[in-house]
Amino acid sequence: MRSVKLQGEFVWHTHEETDELFLVIAGDLTIQLRDGNVQLRPGQMFVVPRGVEHCPITVGEVHAMLIEPAGTVNTGSAGGERTATFDDSLA
Repeated sequence: MRSVKLQGEFVWHTHEETDELFLVIAGDLTIQLRDGNVQLRPGQMFVVPRGVEHCPITVGEVHAMLIEPAGTVNTGSAGGERTATFDDSLA
């Protein structure tokens, strides 16, 4: 589980081995999916199933909790410059 701040559009990516749960704490979050978007407001949550390509996007800053296994790469299979390093001291 990790607390995150999101702003703007992230990258399209998948997590082949795990589901990813988004719980919005503050702000409005859109999770873009290839077959339609999911809109989340504070207190709402959504689970992106493993293997489903998605791209979070916000207007303004969003605070959220992500629930996924420790060590899950934030950009999934996409990689790139927005890939966060894993802090194993928190595992």
